[in-house]
Amino acid sequence: MNTSSINPEALITATREWIDRVVIGHNFCPFARFVRTPETIHYVVSQSYKPDDLMLELYQECQRLDANDAISTTLLITPALKQFERYLDILELAQVMLEQWNYEGIYQLASFHPQYQFEGEAANAPSNYTNRSPYPVLHILREADITRVMDDYADPHSIFENNMAETDKQGCGHFENLLKQCRTR
Repeated sequence: MNTSSINPEALITATREWIDRVVIGHNFCPFARFVRTPETIHYVVSQSYKPDDLMLELYQECQRLDANDAISTTLLITPALKQFERYLDILELAQVMLEQWNYEGIYQLASFHPQYQFEGEAANAPSNYTNRSPYPVLHILREADITRVMDDYADPHSIFENNMAETDKQGCGHFENLLKQCRTR
């Protein structure tokens, strides 16, 4: 990928649109609404495709979260990771590095990719759209915030079940159209 042609603001705008229209609009994540309004999400666009550079950026974002309580969560947008298998390799490395940096229990990663596919699911399963985003994203969340939000839910397992029901009801075409609209704004 020619990273010199990346327009960071366009990628951030598309990602915000996706959060608003898909994640919050379909209530996929109970946490999202509270960090989007008021905006306490930090967005970073990585120009890199090299694992070492991406891990350095991830570490810097964890440090940013350490230093700034006004930031609830960080989305590290990684457009060079277009291939889903390569993205998964980077995600696996990122999980290992969080542990090595002693961030296990402090931060956790959520993963989003335009070609996201849950293990054991067909590529065209509507459920994959709960984790499909306009661009590849490594999402750094504060575990304490997740715990606090989940404590407010009588049945946290219903979130997953409700998401599956929503994607089945709306269908792949609906979500693919939303993703396309987010990328072209």
